[in-house]
Amino acid sequence: MTDAADQLPISVMVIASNEGHQLGRCLGAVPWAREIVVMINDCTDNTAEVAAAHGARVVEQPWTNFRDQKNAALEFVTQPWVLNLDADEVVSDALATSIHRFVRDASAPAARFARRSWFMGRWITHGDWYPDRVTRLFQREMGRWGGTAAHGALEIDGGAGTTIAGDLLHYPYGTIDDNLRKMIAYTTSYAEEHQDRPFRLVDVLTRPTWRFFRAYCLKRGFLDGFPGFFIAWSTAYMVFVKYAKLYPKGS
Repeated sequence: MTDAADQLPISVMVIASNEGHQLGRCLGAVPWAREIVVMINDCTDNTAEVAAAHGARVVEQPWTNFRDQKNAALEFVTQPWVLNLDADEVVSDALATSIHRFVRDASAPAARFARRSWFMGRWITHGDWYPDRVTRLFQREMGRWGGTAAHGALEIDGGAGTTIAGDLLHYPYGTIDDNLRKMIAYTTSYAEEHQDRPFRLVDVLTRPTWRFFRAYCLKRGFLDGFPGFFIAWSTAYMVFVKYAKLYPKGS
């Protein structure tokens, strides 16, 4: 247990539903945070119990969407700094060191860092999946989620902040089937949000090819072995499907 005097003025904020199987790994990596707030919805497992066991303040609210849910959770944090995490993410030791240094120096309103994903038995360190920099640490009064309801983006007053060293470790998929299910959900969400965008055959023909070439060749996804090949192809297919779903239903 980290001594109270060594804790940082940070609120770790997580939104979660049925994440009891991995939430403990996430929260156990941030003992230096002065506060943890977990907003849950529609749970049928032990998510609330796991959160409480790690000293979190548990708040329950019916699901709205990613953007509004995070903004709602933000209303419950009290510390001057906020670190937003997903239940399948873990702060590495190197990133924790950088966070300590960044908060102590307070040289910018926000910090972004690389996210490294575990997939098919290995860390993915090339292609479209890495470095996958995300802005997750920010001054509470300076940040809020905007953008679309399904893909809310953190907006920081005064700029995007600075990049700090260390990786946020990400465990997004247990199996290939999990990956495919999330792809289907993403393409459907994209089609719903862009239903007024006209279908163009050129998008279906060229965008997937470019996406594969960029990920596998230009971003050296081939260095990640077969997982890198799978990611490049599946991402290209996802791009194909999301634009294909714009095809008029009456045609």
